[in-house]
Amino acid sequence: MSKLEMRPSRTLAKLRSGGVASCFKLNLADARAAEIAAMAGFDCLWTDREHVPNDLSTVEKIIWAAKAHNTDVIVRVPRGSYSDYIRPLELDAAGIMVPHIMSLADAQNVVRMTRFHPVGRRPVDGGNADGAYCRIGFTDYLQQANAQRMVIVQIEDPEPLDDLDAIAALDGIDMLFFGPGDFSHGIGAPGEWTHPKLLETRRRVAEAALAHGKFAGTVGGVAQIDELVDMGYRFLSVGADVVGLSQYCTSIVERLVAGS
Repeated sequence: MSKLEMRPSRTLAKLRSGGVASCFKLNLADARAAEIAAMAGFDCLWTDREHVPNDLSTVEKIIWAAKAHNTDVIVRVPRGSYSDYIRPLELDAAGIMVPHIMSLADAQNVVRMTRFHPVGRRPVDGGNADGAYCRIGFTDYLQQANAQRMVIVQIEDPEPLDDLDAIAALDGIDMLFFGPGDFSHGIGAPGEWTHPKLLETRRRVAEAALAHGKFAGTVGGVAQIDELVDMGYRFLSVGADVVGLSQYCTSIVERLVAGS
């Protein structure tokens, strides 16, 4: 019998080869919505547990649907206990996104909880989907999880900016993800997308990630892709299921009203 290995991350493979990885945000708690997006060809889907009341059984189904089409799933976790951080990984998510990193110490604690030896002290249980239900050897599982699973930290507040380079330099963090919405709120300029501090910080996050051999990610629209890539961003979350469905339904109703 051939030796089993952890499912490799499509997103990491693309990023490590110098490509730009595409991501699509899911708010809906339906694996069929995930499958539709995966079939469209996105590299990665982002499902949310910070703001959206998706339980882990929902997340598990979304991961299954995406894996059927070789599409990664990133889970944005709630800021809770270490179990909240590692359970999505054990369900075979390709990575986690940790919101509102506030300091170097905060980022160091995330690494400690989510990375195996020698980088961190993540609790070990290889009996789940990511470890092929105990069929991947113990040390192989630890090594492959560290290499094939992403830990993404969100920079979306002004507080961590003094520590930005030190956070980017941490072993165990793969990506800095700039969140413009909360950042605009945090600087007292909610929704001011061209605020000088927001524009400066968006550039700083990309520069810090690149300077320390990490990836930079953010959200944006289709019209912004070239600008963000030129800035150094290689992981781009564009679009969301709720936006698409809302716009589609609204366009139909508007046509019906116009024709009545």
